[in-house]
Amino acid sequence: MSVSARAFTMGCAGIELTADERAFIKDARPWGLILFKRNVEARRQLLRLTSQFRELCGRADAPVLIDQEGGRVQRMGPPVWRAYPPAAAYVSGSTLSGADPGALVHLGARLIARDLLEAGITVDCLPVLDVPSPGSHDIVGDRAYSNEPAVVASLGRAACEGLIRGGVLPVIKHVPGHGRAASDSHLELPRVDAPLDSLRNSDFLPFRVLAALPGIAPMAMSAHVIYSAVDPDRPATVSPVVVDKIIRGEIGFDGLLMSDDLSMRALSGSFSEKTEALFAAGLDLALHCSGDLKEAAEVASSSPWLDGVRASRAERALALISGPAEALDSVEASARLDAGLAIGA
Repeated sequence: MSVSARAFTMGCAGIELTADERAFIKDARPWGLILFKRNVEARRQLLRLTSQFRELCGRADAPVLIDQEGGRVQRMGPPVWRAYPPAAAYVSGSTLSGADPGALVHLGARLIARDLLEAGITVDCLPVLDVPSPGSHDIVGDRAYSNEPAVVASLGRAACEGLIRGGVLPVIKHVPGHGRAASDSHLELPRVDAPLDSLRNSDFLPFRVLAALPGIAPMAMSAHVIYSAVDPDRPATVSPVVVDKIIRGEIGFDGLLMSDDLSMRALSGSFSEKTEALFAAGLDLALHCSGDLKEAAEVASSSPWLDGVRASRAERALALISGPAEALDSVEASARLDAGLAIGA
């Protein structure tokens, strides 16, 4: 990485960078920028925004992230971009059409990647590898591919491969698994009291499968969830035990590990305290999404420079999309996706 970056990703307030945001980016040197609906208006507007961010960073490959899953979590949508289905629809739609659900997930990811890359967005926080359990909060719900861990792993792999072939990096989430949480971590801290063997056989499995595949899952996002069987006091994001023993150990994930949003209410303390805690736990990147520059300044001041093993992981991830994306006939691919999902049938 020729120009230094700090190990955090920031949000911005609107559809263009303000003077204060431009000055902050130049001074704080964030690794990446994450976009939300408040930042999205049109293709050219997004391309201007993402290009300006990279110019200010001084890094042509500075990552721009977004949560473009489909269904409820879709920052870019109609009338400018097509509406994508939630993850669960790939299985239900293929049941009606007789199509291969993995092929449909791959195709959907290729189409999403094309939309993103046209706008200068190079990282998608997809796929969701969480496995829902009975009684869990619907914050995951149809964002999950299935309640069967092996199916989640298989379709998650298809999504990762589709994004990478389309020139976009995937982020597997929310490691080591948010599917059992009985509350929404945006609002409060969930606690999962399942035995460790149950977690291993279900929640951890999709992450473990993808972590073992070279070049498939270069990045992961942590869960703001307590797993009492591993660490009864701290959520995964700030738990050295969960990070070392489970995520890096049992799951075997050696890619770039970033936090979920530090603005979520599941984490307590000041933004400086939360940032220091996640790096002490062994995460590689902090994620701050709100666009509040006062908060972002605390995150920036508490984030280390991206160097050493963190830099190696970041470089390894970015190398996966350093070449041109595979060509795609988006009209034909979109028609195939609709047919496979039994849309209009």
